[in-house]
Amino acid sequence: MLSLPELPIIGQIVLLLVAMVFLWKGADWFVDGAVHIAHHFQLPDLLIGLTLVGFGTSAPEFAVSIGAALAGKSDMSVGNIAGSNAFNLGLILGLCCLIRAISTTKKLVYRDGGVLCATALLVLVFLSDRELSRLEGGILFGALIVYIVVLFLRREALEEIADHAPFSWLDIPRILIGLSMIVLGSEFLVHSASALARTAGLSEWAIAVTIVAAGTSAPEMVTSVNAALKGRAGISIGNLIGSDLFNMLGVLGMAALISPLKIASNALPGIWMLAGNVLFVFILMRTGWRITRVQGLILILVNLVRWYIDIRGTGL
Repeated sequence: MLSLPELPIIGQIVLLLVAMVFLWKGADWFVDGAVHIAHHFQLPDLLIGLTLVGFGTSAPEFAVSIGAALAGKSDMSVGNIAGSNAFNLGLILGLCCLIRAISTTKKLVYRDGGVLCATALLVLVFLSDRELSRLEGGILFGALIVYIVVLFLRREALEEIADHAPFSWLDIPRILIGLSMIVLGSEFLVHSASALARTAGLSEWAIAVTIVAAGTSAPEMVTSVNAALKGRAGISIGNLIGSDLFNMLGVLGMAALISPLKIASNALPGIWMLAGNVLFVFILMRTGWRITRVQGLILILVNLVRWYIDIRGTGL
């Protein structure tokens, strides 16, 4: 995490606006570059969304959770992942579906959605004793490696998209600059939004489970919404599933390998909520092989209710 100076309210508002510009433009460049590279190497949108885009937009969660693990703050490390993943599959997926109903396939539902459900249940089992050991972290991280290898070995044929631009060497710096802007934008957003929330009288816990979780999920939001606006449904939903898998398998796994994680008893409901949310999204993807606008609205409402419960739980 960057060490940013404390600013007056006006300065925080300006920083918030700068963060939004960085996030949106960074996501625009990142998605375009990723799509061009995907087609150049004969990789479909869904695969690039599950891997390159999913990993790239998980950078803030990686920075926060690994930093918290190194600082011995296990609750923050695990809570950031649980909150961010619930945010991804609640508000962000819901927003994407409001823009355009997202069609699903058997491969997406049973392979990727099935792996996501299994991962959420595995994390729930591992954390049922409120501890994630190095061995369990190694299992999670190893599962991510296996999943990525299988994706590339069994990749499907490239979708035929007539209007996609050809790959050029400029796409590489476009991706790197876009990703840098996404990461910096998320840092600015978390810093400014947290400062403004404190000014409004919110507690540190309320900030952590709402604004910080939303801030570290901002890259997923702008990238998926941007992809949905461009009609790249594969990248849109692939980014969210891939990001959640990277968060649970890669970030939590790496954090536990660095230092075994121990969470407080009041953190367990959040892990149960995460598993339940993943299962609910899996059911929606399977129902009619698409997630409709109405279902997207339901996901948003569920996420807002979860936020309300989190804030009320702080006694505010």
